[in-house]
Amino acid sequence: MPGIDKLPIEETLEDSPQTRSLLGVFEEDAAAISSYIHQLYQAMRRIYDAQNELSAATHLTSKLLKEYEKQRFPLGGDDEVMSSTLQQFAKVIDELSSCHAVLSTQLADAMMFPITQFKERDLKEILTLKEVFQIASNDHDTAINRYSRLSKRRENEKVKYEVTEDVYTSKKKQHQTMMHYFCALNTLQYKKKIAMLEPLLGYMQAQISFFKMGSENLTEQLEEFLTNIGTSVQNVRREMDSEVETMQQTIEDLEVASDPLYLPDPDTTKFPVHRNLTRKAGYLNARNKTGLVSSSWDRQFYFTQGGNLMSQARGDVAGGLVMDIDNCSVMAVDCEDRRYCFQITSFDGKKSSILQAESKKDYEEWICTINNISKQIYLSENPEEIAARVNQSALEAVTPSPSFQQRHESMRPTIQSRPPTARTNSSGSLGSESAALSALSLDSLVAPDTPIQFDIISPVSEDQPGQAKASGQSGRRTNPFGDSGGKKSETEDSILHQLFIVRFLGSMEVKSDESPDVVYETMRQILAARAIHNIFRMTESHLLVSCDCLKLIDPQTQVTRLRFPLPSIVLYATHQENKRLFGFVLRSSGGRAESHTTSVCYIFESNNEGEKICDSVGLAKQIAFHAELDRRASEKQKEIDKVKEKQQKELSKQKQIEKDLEEQSRLIAASSRPIQSSGEGQFVVLSSSQSEDSDLGEDGKKKRESEA
Repeated sequence: MPGIDKLPIEETLEDSPQTRSLLGVFEEDAAAISSYIHQLYQAMRRIYDAQNELSAATHLTSKLLKEYEKQRFPLGGDDEVMSSTLQQFAKVIDELSSCHAVLSTQLADAMMFPITQFKERDLKEILTLKEVFQIASNDHDTAINRYSRLSKRRENEKVKYEVTEDVYTSKKKQHQTMMHYFCALNTLQYKKKIAMLEPLLGYMQAQISFFKMGSENLTEQLEEFLTNIGTSVQNVRREMDSEVETMQQTIEDLEVASDPLYLPDPDTTKFPVHRNLTRKAGYLNARNKTGLVSSSWDRQFYFTQGGNLMSQARGDVAGGLVMDIDNCSVMAVDCEDRRYCFQITSFDGKKSSILQAESKKDYEEWICTINNISKQIYLSENPEEIAARVNQSALEAVTPSPSFQQRHESMRPTIQSRPPTARTNSSGSLGSESAALSALSLDSLVAPDTPIQFDIISPVSEDQPGQAKASGQSGRRTNPFGDSGGKKSETEDSILHQLFIVRFLGSMEVKSDESPDVVYETMRQILAARAIHNIFRMTESHLLVSCDCLKLIDPQTQVTRLRFPLPSIVLYATHQENKRLFGFVLRSSGGRAESHTTSVCYIFESNNEGEKICDSVGLAKQIAFHAELDRRASEKQKEIDKVKEKQQKELSKQKQIEKDLEEQSRLIAASSRPIQSSGEGQFVVLSSSQSEDSDLGEDGKKKRESEA
């Protein structure tokens, strides 16, 4: 009924239809309030949950920004500016996270608590009272019906009493329940206003407090910082846009230029074959035998490095050695199932590989390049000019030839026989490998992050750690053949003089010098590093091996570039497969502490076999060892002679002392005899003469007596 704001409690006893009708209106209102409050509760719950999530996300963001400086990005170098900027942002966001946490607490106390209390306590109380009132009303109706059916003719007092008692109890219960139910419905009209206004008031107060805390934290200094960061972001964006525009233009140019190259076999008339190359790289298919007649083909990236053919699988960091192609033979071969195939055979004929190029152009260029490298054209000053002179032989190699074995035998250089050289048993000898050293990891021999030196230090100097520099020695020209005028060099008196042509590949510090594995691992790392950084230039020098030292001499100026004392060379070895590679380990004192020693491994490539150089070094160390033994024996003999001479002098001195004592004893005995004299003066003279005779000896005494 419109205009009625509360139920009349005084009419509950009468329980008229009008009262029941008015109760129905209040019950509909309570149901509508319950539905609306439930929706409002869900909305406020979302606000509260979102605020909690925002607070947690803000805290997590601040934590991640603080951990930025601990991250190790492969391409992100140590950017101190970026790190400090993010640390400043983390500090501000951490303060904002604290503000969000305070806001979450205030929302829980001032917004969620009142509406939750109204929903869980007041509305549930209305529903409970409604159920109790409905039960009491039904019990009262049942009791009235039983009372109305009492018989008028046969009255049973007991039954009448029970029915009357039942009507009394149910009527009382209905009345009391109805009054409490009406009171709760009337109170609900006030609570519904409180239940909606209190959460909203708490929400607004919490937001006002949050914004006040934010205004206190966001000062003018922070605004200036944000302005600077915004300017930096705009600069980076402009730089990025410029770089993107440049890359897009590059992509368009490359698309136009590379369009003809998309074909697997481009026309050689439009793209001529370069036959003067001394370096080549690209993908090739390598033939691998899987059975007697079956084979498989693996696609890998191949490239030349000096006189070596290297291969590298996709995803590998560095390439590996395939074959030594100096003095090798290369020619086209016919394969039943493949086109553009060619075969490379090593110098000694023990190793060969069949490779397939992707196009005819690559096929001919690979053959010409390997042919040029095989003739060692890459070592000349002008390799392209010299390569042009051998184009005819390269063209002949392109034509498939069935007589491959005969061609290979004809191209193989004659190997001069040489007597086997005995290897020394020093620490540099390549004797049998120790089984204990094989268990060592590679990292224990050579550190992965050790810097590599790819060239000889310039200007030239003979200063080496652990050796003294003679005056006027730096920059001195050295003639290894001993025909230079002036002062003799320190190696001219040496028994051994052997000269080798070598090319310096690189050097690096090693952690161990007890096993040839150190040299092998250093070779692998230096070759891999040269392949990664595309370093193909090598410094050619003359290596002079003598009994005193090893010298690297400039072939043009004859100036000594580096000097390695022979006693400091503790290890030397050749490559296990490529015998042109050899290296040695130099141990020297370094650093501020004289007791601290460092070991550096030097790797070279030679035109001759590396074993010859190692044999020469071993022979030099053996000669130096025997010379040292002879020197020590000579010094020991000199010390023995000095001791004998000293003992002889001591013996002579002792004999002289004994003789003097004997003479003095005899003189004393003679002076004790009676002296016949007429005066005291003659006695004095005689005593003086005797004294002089004791000084002059036996000869002086006889002379004195004859004169008397």
